[in-house]
Amino acid sequence: MPDSIQDKLNLLQDLIKSAQGQGADAADALFAEGTSLSLSWRKGEVEQLERSEGMDLGLRVFVGKSQAIVSSSDTSKRALGELVERAVAMAKSVPEDPFAGLADPDQLATAFTDFDMFDPSEPSADDLTQSARIAEEAGLEVAGVSNSEGAHAGFSQSSIAFAASNGFAHTYQRSRHSLSASMLAGEGTGMERDYDYTGAVWAEDLQSAEAIGRSAGERAIKRLGPQKAKTQQVPVVFDNRAARSLVGHLSGAINGSSIARGTSFLKDKMGEEIFAPGVTIVDDPHRIRGLRSAAFDDEGLPTQRRNIIDQGKLTTWFLDLRSARQLGLESTGHAGRGVSSPPSPGASNLYLEAGALSVAELIKDIKAGFYVTELIGMGVNTVTGDYSRGASGFWIENGVLTHAVSEVTVAGHLSDMFKSLTPADDLEFLYGVDAPTVRIEGMTLAGS
Repeated sequence: MPDSIQDKLNLLQDLIKSAQGQGADAADALFAEGTSLSLSWRKGEVEQLERSEGMDLGLRVFVGKSQAIVSSSDTSKRALGELVERAVAMAKSVPEDPFAGLADPDQLATAFTDFDMFDPSEPSADDLTQSARIAEEAGLEVAGVSNSEGAHAGFSQSSIAFAASNGFAHTYQRSRHSLSASMLAGEGTGMERDYDYTGAVWAEDLQSAEAIGRSAGERAIKRLGPQKAKTQQVPVVFDNRAARSLVGHLSGAINGSSIARGTSFLKDKMGEEIFAPGVTIVDDPHRIRGLRSAAFDDEGLPTQRRNIIDQGKLTTWFLDLRSARQLGLESTGHAGRGVSSPPSPGASNLYLEAGALSVAELIKDIKAGFYVTELIGMGVNTVTGDYSRGASGFWIENGVLTHAVSEVTVAGHLSDMFKSLTPADDLEFLYGVDAPTVRIEGMTLAGS
């Protein structure tokens, strides 16, 4: 196995040369090596502790417009020789793809800014145990919490090397830390649960274990005694945990692969106002310590910050080289890939910009409405835009949250939902796709 990142890069370049020597017209290769540590703690003791280390290598070769990908975790000379032979042989026997191919040299990234994506300090099992223990204890101390579903602490590091026959060659490292806690309140059939979570590139940016545990307990307490709601049309407010899913649905609907296939309800909406004029949604691969920050995408193209939705208007698709060629456009630098799959487009650090109103101000004029804290099921169709998901949360009455609500469904159409969306000011960067609390007018609430 290669010892250093530069050794990995040298290995990839040797593979590419070997593939070209055996008949490949072009090739690229990816080497990924990672370590992860995961600990689950419940009721005062370690429930599960896992550590994994692994590496994988993928080679993609082109013979004309035909491509093939072969991956392996064996870096012995014999195995790599067989890898190259298989890849070239496969590429010679598969159908052509007129849109496949590497980037032209003049398209490649030339600036490689460090976005502070790697925390070199690796926590020990004892460190994770301490964090998870503190989180659970803090949750159990909340009055009314009856039990714990446990706390989970995790850490991962990865090293990536990428090279291609067009001259691109670069490496980078990533890290991620996380902590969550889940608490139970009540007894028997009246029991309710909730959780809280924090995630960051650097351990020092995590919320405190006490805060996560306490928040999980307080959230669980608030959900006790849920009631059902009658079927009606009301304003629906998605809290910031639930609202991020709406940004995710937009991301799927403007994915270049879907647009090229014509399988998106937004396929003809480029340049149109699909949100309210004050709404901006940003994809920012250059955010310092962002979970998905990168100077280049997985085809070697430069990345850039973009207002995907700019004052309500849709400005771009998420494009890799293949989908861009299908659409007669230029790649937006959004290619992602694994060692055993071709590139495909996707977002980086995607978020809905915060609005000017506090959550209290966002709901103060709602006489009757629903505040969503959890969504259930996958009833969203980005081909048609139809939206229907199970939900739980709290009833809004005269501008304040009252009793908990469960076993209801919220439904609408994403086009209408986007148009009437108003964001609050409570944006937090936790997941890579993030949003503040949002209010949406006139959704259908299906209950009793």
